[in-house]
Amino acid sequence: MKRLFTILILLPALTACRDNDRKYDASGRFEATELIISSEANGKVMELWAEEGVKVDSGSVLGYIDTIQLSLQKRRLLVGNQAVRARRADVSKQIAVLKQQVTNLEVERERAQKLVKADAGNRKTLEDIEAQIHTLQRQIEAQRSALESGNLSADKEGAAIEIQVAQTEDLIRKSIIVAPISGTISVKYVNRGEFRGVGQPLLKMADMDNLILRAYVSAKDLSGIKVGDEVALYTGFDEETIKEYKGVISWISQEAEFTPKNIQSRDQRSNLVYAVKISVKNDGYIKMGMYGDVKFKKSNQ
Repeated sequence: MKRLFTILILLPALTACRDNDRKYDASGRFEATELIISSEANGKVMELWAEEGVKVDSGSVLGYIDTIQLSLQKRRLLVGNQAVRARRADVSKQIAVLKQQVTNLEVERERAQKLVKADAGNRKTLEDIEAQIHTLQRQIEAQRSALESGNLSADKEGAAIEIQVAQTEDLIRKSIIVAPISGTISVKYVNRGEFRGVGQPLLKMADMDNLILRAYVSAKDLSGIKVGDEVALYTGFDEETIKEYKGVISWISQEAEFTPKNIQSRDQRSNLVYAVKISVKNDGYIKMGMYGDVKFKKSNQ
């Protein structure tokens, strides 16, 4: 009887100690950085290897959208560009014949000049040779100008085609579905064989390795914390599964707000609270939406 009486006396004290151990400074829910991968191309989803719950690395190829028409368009452009480049003329070769004629006439002119100087030749013949040389030189310049103009036009047309090729290649690249970050596929909006247009969602990813606990504290507690402070976090599905984590305060709101209905603040009499974000490394146990409790290292208790 005496032993039972002692236990009954100690029980309230033990319960009080246990309640005190569970006294937290703030509570909140865990969030993850999420992003939606949207389609950057129009077409049928040919392959989509990503599955919900699977972790992928940044840069991983998750699937691709039909690129047959784009590939054919690129081939057509490349063939067209080859045809345009083939139109370019070799200016030196094109005017080589005329230049050789000028060279031959210059030899004849030199011979005629010697004959005229020795009064053994006809000056009219010399003048005719010089006129022919002048005519050929004008033809050479005109042909050179025309050929260079044609080459310039071909170069411009070829450059325009190369831009179209680059644009087509960009569309082909955008048809490949790539993970922009390392994370976990949380939602799959489309399946293989379905059509998607530019801007429509394909997948949702979440960075589950680095989570945020969004908690709410009263003005009284706010005065004792600052960005960069380490805190203790507690979370679990029940009393038997509670785990402790180390977190760091990464953000404190500058404006007060009313306590969210699904969050319990330490001081229930405080209607206005401040949102606080606490960064925590996840070992795989914490899930988005789970509740977490916080103990500040320097608490205003």
